[in-house]
Amino acid sequence: MTPAEIVAGTYRRIRERGDDGVWISLRREADVLRDLDGLDPALPLYGVPFAVKDNVDVAGLPTTAACPAFAYRPARSAPLVDRLVAAGALLVGKTNLDQFATGLSGTRTPYGACESPLVPGLISGGSSSGSAVAVAAGLVPFAIGTDTAGSGRVPAALTGTVGLKPSRGLVPTLGVVPACRSLDCPSVFARTVADATAVLRVIAGPHPGDPWSRTPTPRRPGGGPSARIGVPRSPEFFGDGAAAEAFTAVTERLAGLGHEIVPVDLTPFLAAGRLLYEGPWVAERLAGVGDFAARHARDLHPVTRRVLESGRAISGAEVFGGLHRLRELRSVTAPVWTRIDALAVPTVPTTFTLAEMAEDPVGRNTILGHYTTFANLLDLAAVAVPAGLTLAGRPHGVTFLAPAGSDDFLAALGADFLGEKDEMAEKAEADPAPAGRTVPLAVVGAHRVGQPLHPHLVALGARFAAVARTAPCYRLYDLGDRPGLVREEGGSSVEVELHEITPAALGELLVTVPSPLGLGTVELSDGRRVQGFLCESYAVGSARDITGLGSWPAYLAAGRA
Repeated sequence: MTPAEIVAGTYRRIRERGDDGVWISLRREADVLRDLDGLDPALPLYGVPFAVKDNVDVAGLPTTAACPAFAYRPARSAPLVDRLVAAGALLVGKTNLDQFATGLSGTRTPYGACESPLVPGLISGGSSSGSAVAVAAGLVPFAIGTDTAGSGRVPAALTGTVGLKPSRGLVPTLGVVPACRSLDCPSVFARTVADATAVLRVIAGPHPGDPWSRTPTPRRPGGGPSARIGVPRSPEFFGDGAAAEAFTAVTERLAGLGHEIVPVDLTPFLAAGRLLYEGPWVAERLAGVGDFAARHARDLHPVTRRVLESGRAISGAEVFGGLHRLRELRSVTAPVWTRIDALAVPTVPTTFTLAEMAEDPVGRNTILGHYTTFANLLDLAAVAVPAGLTLAGRPHGVTFLAPAGSDDFLAALGADFLGEKDEMAEKAEADPAPAGRTVPLAVVGAHRVGQPLHPHLVALGARFAAVARTAPCYRLYDLGDRPGLVREEGGSSVEVELHEITPAALGELLVTVPSPLGLGTVELSDGRRVQGFLCESYAVGSARDITGLGSWPAYLAAGRA
């Protein structure tokens, strides 16, 4: 199928499902098809439709965080969205969520609760409910969610999808409405681990505008294909016997795959998880929405309001007490990782109908997060994969966790569990960043040929390809030792150089780019959109506008007169 046919199929399926609570905003099909114009077929995600959770900024679409009174229209997309678009992916729309990403059920939203596509009447899980259902229902091949307490894993389990929660900081959260800024992680939903991993490789990498972004040291335990898998010594299923039997089958399958099963006392892990809603991090949730919660209390979902307002009672002493307690629990859990390579837990201990969730929205939300809330507090990466239906006909899933930097290792475990080894191998051979595969980079100033930083590009293996011009919507400013390119209405076309660079090298380059500069999507005069050097608009207030000279070299040649 051609990308245009894939897009047509996407919109046909969306129309057929009708108002299913998945979408908060949807782009016009014609606009998505126009995005294909000039798009390079060699891009790693060429023509792949996707959705993003509506707490992630997309330029031109409102960001609501599932609260209409909070809505705003961002001028710029989140960097992770820019990276996906630059890789050739086609944004379809923005998806429903538990308001302000506060909840794990998918029911705390004024846009209608999503149901699990697997079993009508059951919750979809949240907070990334719409993103998970969009993938599970076959509307898009992948979708972006976020995960603070389990929002990228609980919906994966309850919709039968793969939920990849990267190491904290691996994907920048700039342009994401904060839930708990210190813990938030963008996440990926897909039908396979291989697809989710391919998306992660595109969006991963630090960003100079995000102080929480980082590049964790890769961690991959040795010992060959088998691994030491920890499982709960005394698993809790809150009376769901069918779920208990399903997890026993999961453990048996892991042993059958050759892994060593190691019982683990989860007591300190669960104690850490309780800090998220019973400790000072509730105050961080309140801080994330500023004074909006106080000014718009009536506009909040009743349960969301109740959770946020509980943060007002947290004292400064309690904040430090919580931080100290978490440090203690990290010290207690650290030795566990000398005995195991990964931890396998039920993603959720049980699930609920929409009616059951309405009866006790807070208590049952706590049950849903029993095995998920500790991950980000303890700095763990995670991959949630489906494990079929229980004998009672309810969805079941397993999550693999390990310390930050274990993303590739966990993906391999999840793929092995799902029988995806061959597909993962094929994806590795067609990796977005194999030797020889490159993407274009628009260079504006100091990295151009003959300029001081050009040797850095050469050292990264980049090669000059052509001189090009931007679309007529940019302005160029003198920042002193380098220029700043800013997208502005009423701008002009600016000359740039295009250099071919591998995605891996592009990630290395990104780390070296100082604020207020960064990498983002640059629109060229021929309609193509490529990665390139851009400048934050706040930095050019008093800078000299040199757009009229057309390029940085022309300005230098004129003696900066």
